[in-house]
Amino acid sequence: MSLLSVIVPCYNEEENIRPFFQELVKNDSFFQENQIDLEVLYIDDGSGDRTVEEIKKLREEDERVHLLSFSRNFGKEAAIYAGLENASGDYAVIMDVDLQDPPALLPEMFSHIRQGYDSVATRRVSRKGEPPVRSFFARMFYRLMKRIAKTEIMDGARDYRLMTRQMVDAILSMQEYNRFSKGIFGWVGFRTKWLEYENVERARGETKWNFWKLFLYSLDGIAAFSTLPLMLASVAGGLFCLLAFVMIIFIIVRKLIFGDPVSGWPSLVCIILMTSGVQFFCTGILGQYLAKTYLEVKKRPIYLVKEKL
Repeated sequence: MSLLSVIVPCYNEEENIRPFFQELVKNDSFFQENQIDLEVLYIDDGSGDRTVEEIKKLREEDERVHLLSFSRNFGKEAAIYAGLENASGDYAVIMDVDLQDPPALLPEMFSHIRQGYDSVATRRVSRKGEPPVRSFFARMFYRLMKRIAKTEIMDGARDYRLMTRQMVDAILSMQEYNRFSKGIFGWVGFRTKWLEYENVERARGETKWNFWKLFLYSLDGIAAFSTLPLMLASVAGGLFCLLAFVMIIFIIVRKLIFGDPVSGWPSLVCIILMTSGVQFFCTGILGQYLAKTYLEVKKRPIYLVKEKL
């Protein structure tokens, strides 16, 4: 018998714990026919509602359910890493508890694994139900990452992914504190099959991701998998130095030939403000990378466990 570890990050999702499990076990006949045992790892990310209580109730009814509860909210990336680290299966799949990752796709995903793929990943081909502004910036982010990142990050990619034990071990070998799983999945490589599906709205509750959190998450992704912003800061500095040198030569020549006085303080103020803005922008870029380095060298644990069942 093979073992499948289902990793389910949860944060204030008491309404979705049982419906998710009920939807997942609809595949029990498939698992039995293909000799696949199941373990479901609910990773509680410091929830403030009754998420933990609901998981414990479910565990009393089915021993395949397991709980890993954090001491506080460490974020979804930490929950994904914790799930992979505690998964003991021959295969592991990451799924959202809100049923936006359809469990009905699992049989098809396993069929591709049997064909020799190391992982089967999913991507949305539509963003139906999302605010238009959020969808627009999400598409722009993926286009930007496609151009500047040193690894493949697919547009519309979800964390919903079925992986072999070999790929899971490769991901766990990357123990960086600042994690961006979509980039890590692409960086480790391995043969991946992409499945496309229409966007599915949440079954219950509200998303915990607002625009600001997604923006900060995108900055983490850019800093983690591209050094292009640092290069752009250097290029901008070089261009402004060159421009300043050219302007100095121009002013000297104009004074010597035409005798024009050096005037125009309003334009000078505008130039100073513009160059100062560029300097602060470049300093901000350096600050982002320095902050990530600062957090890495501390060697703090990615998560802390309060309770494990």
